[in-house]
Amino acid sequence: MTDLEAQEKAEGARTRSNIYGFLSALFREEINAERLSQIKDPGIQEVLSEMGIRYDIFSQKDQDQLLEDLAVEYCRLFLGPDKHISPHESIHHQRDDGDWGAHWGGSTVDVKKFIETAGLEYKQEYTGMPDHISVELEFMKEAAGREAQAIEEKDWEGVHYCQKMEKKFICEHLIKWIPDFCDKIISQAEMSFYGDLADITKKFIALEVEEIDECITENERRDN
Repeated sequence: MTDLEAQEKAEGARTRSNIYGFLSALFREEINAERLSQIKDPGIQEVLSEMGIRYDIFSQKDQDQLLEDLAVEYCRLFLGPDKHISPHESIHHQRDDGDWGAHWGGSTVDVKKFIETAGLEYKQEYTGMPDHISVELEFMKEAAGREAQAIEEKDWEGVHYCQKMEKKFICEHLIKWIPDFCDKIISQAEMSFYGDLADITKKFIALEVEEIDECITENERRDN
């Protein structure tokens, strides 16, 4: 692999890491003024537009009113107190052993072990459950970031390890529940923002499976 090719691969992994981080932040908590400003950035808007997402609500509402409306929608969808869509894997991942449908189920424990085995730690201020969608997406952000760093250092064994780890986490966790979770959001969202966010997330995870498989195959071909 030439230096230019390695640079392009590293940039690709960084981009994937940034997308995971962006999605994680939007699911983590209600949007504040700083986050809204980031989303309205022309660069972000261009990326969203390429994915078929156009947020007309940004130009139609006063910012303070928009933030209030988005906060109400976030709480209604993900927090309650009425019936809501829990953003936790253990609620949606229909496991063969039947240990799902409640918080701190088998998937919660598995995710916690997976993240800790990978050598990552939760942020000190985090008090939520390990299988919250924002945590799982943050894990993938860190994994893709490690992959990018390994590519830059030409540590091909490290690159292969990161890609295998990413594929395993996606196949054993993300793909098992996020599509269903996103479909529920799309069907219940009253504001286009969260419906479109769910649509983007679902499509991105599906693309990731193909992307990582291609990368792993390419690395194995190079090694042989």
